[in-house]
Amino acid sequence: MRNKYYTSRDPIKNYFPLPNEVFTLGLSPGALAVYSYLMYIEDRTTYQCHASYRTIGSAVNMSPNTVRKYVAELVERGLIQTEHTSIITQDGRKQNGSLLYTLLPIQFSIQQFYEQKLAKLDAECEQERIRKRLEAFQQAQQKNARPPA
Repeated sequence: MRNKYYTSRDPIKNYFPLPNEVFTLGLSPGALAVYSYLMYIEDRTTYQCHASYRTIGSAVNMSPNTVRKYVAELVERGLIQTEHTSIITQDGRKQNGSLLYTLLPIQFSIQQFYEQKLAKLDAECEQERIRKRLEAFQQAQQKNARPPA
């Protein structure tokens, strides 16, 4: 017997795709919320969307300054690109518009994330190698500095 409390879900309508890999990138919860909202409002043919910080903030319950911080994190991680836009008002003046967000393919972000992790690991290995050489050098110096008995 089917449960009458659950409605059937149409897999195409009222849903948007969120890549599984986005959870492996170590994003903060706020950045994940902003990214999810941008995925929700994007045009699926151009992968772009327009939204102000205030609009995003009201959708994800954040202040515009907090949204700005998380958008900067998403840009730094390579998940989105932003472009400034301008509008012409009715009286002919040119004003700043909202940002144009372009959602980039997730594969580039994953590759960048792993390259950063690998570079950090290489730096740590190099520091460990230098530490061991320094210890060996100091032990050799102490051995040579001892007077003969």
